[in-house]
Amino acid sequence: MPSTCGLATLRPGWRVAVPRGTTRPEGSRTVRLRLRVKAATDSLSATAPFTSRLTGDRSLSTRPMERVAGPLRQMGATVRTTDGHPPLIVTGGRLLGIEHRMEAPSAQVKGALLLDGVQASGETFVVEPAATRDHTERALDALGAPVRREGLRVGIARFQHEGFEATVPGDPSSAAFLIAAAALSGSEVTIEGVGLNPTRLHFLQVLSRMGVTVETAIAAEQLGEPVGSIHVAPTDALRSTRVEADELPLVIDEVPVLAMLGTHAPGETWFLGASELRVKESDRLAALVAGIRALGGHAAAESDDLVIAGGGLRGGVASSGGDHRVAMAFTVGSLAADRPSEVEGMEAAAVSFPGFVETLRSMGAGIEVVG
Repeated sequence: MPSTCGLATLRPGWRVAVPRGTTRPEGSRTVRLRLRVKAATDSLSATAPFTSRLTGDRSLSTRPMERVAGPLRQMGATVRTTDGHPPLIVTGGRLLGIEHRMEAPSAQVKGALLLDGVQASGETFVVEPAATRDHTERALDALGAPVRREGLRVGIARFQHEGFEATVPGDPSSAAFLIAAAALSGSEVTIEGVGLNPTRLHFLQVLSRMGVTVETAIAAEQLGEPVGSIHVAPTDALRSTRVEADELPLVIDEVPVLAMLGTHAPGETWFLGASELRVKESDRLAALVAGIRALGGHAAAESDDLVIAGGGLRGGVASSGGDHRVAMAFTVGSLAADRPSEVEGMEAAAVSFPGFVETLRSMGAGIEVVG
C-alpha cells in the first residue's frame, strides 16, 4: 500500500515498546487473512472425508467458534469445540445445503458457510441481521459461481472452478490508520493500491462527519473488487459524531482508530451497540477504555456502548494487550498527545500491517523503538 505524501508533518515523540527477542515477520499482508482463513478452514475441513484438528494462536483461541460450528453441524459435519473455542475437531463428509439465520452480523461466519455451500448438495442460504462485508460473494461471483443476492439473504449452489491468479489490494482498514494520522496533523496524503469495496468504506462516511475530507478514485478491478486510491485533504478541525448500532458492522475494524480521533474532537463521540468488540482479538471495548484513560483521555463503556469525551490526550503509557488494531490506534492517537507517549506490545501490529512503523516514519512521524 504505497503512499505519496504532501504536507506530511506528523508530531514527533512517540515510542514503541517491543519485547526483547521479538522476531518481526518479513512478510506480506497475507498474515492479515489469518482469521478469515481460520473460519474458511473450519468450513472446508467439514467437506473433507477425514478428521482434522484446528487450532490457533493465543488471541485466536479466545474467539467464539460455535457460531460457525453450529450451522456446520446442521449441514451434516461433525464438529467439536473446546468450550466453544479452538481447538476444534472436524470430521467431514457429505454436506447438505441449509438456510441459516445469523443472530449477530459476521462476515467471517457468512463467508465460511458460503464456502461450504460450494461443496454442499442443494442450495445454501445465509440471512444476515445487518449488512456485512461481501468479499466472499464478490470473489465467488467473479469466478462464475451461482451466487444469489436478495437483500440481506445470500445463497450459493454447488460449484467447482478452475485455478486462478489475483492480486490482493491494500487493506482499507489499514489505510484508516494513515488517514487518521494525516487528519490529526493537518497533513495531506494519497494512499494508492487500496481495495475500494463499498462494504469496507463506511468508515469514510464517519470520517466525513468528523470533519475529514476524503476522496476515492477507482483505477481497476481485481476478482470483483474495485481498487484505487484514497486522498486525504488537510483537516482544519475535528468534530464529534455518533455511530449508530446499525452502522457498527460496517466499521467494526475501524472503531479503534475512530475512537482515537474522537479523543481529539470537541464533545462526545458515541459507538452504539458495540458488543461485537468484546469478541475480537481482545476485548476491544475494555482495551480502548483502559488505553484511552492511560493516555490521559476520557472514555467509558456504558453497557455495549462506547463513549469518548473529547479534549485531547495528555500522553502516557498504554498497552495494546496483544491486539494489532488497538496497538495501531493508540499509536495514531498519541501522535497528537500533549507529551510523548509509549505503546507497549507494538509487535502485534505485524498481524495486519507489517510495515506500519516504517510507513508512519515515511510520513514524517518521529518514532523510537525501545526495549
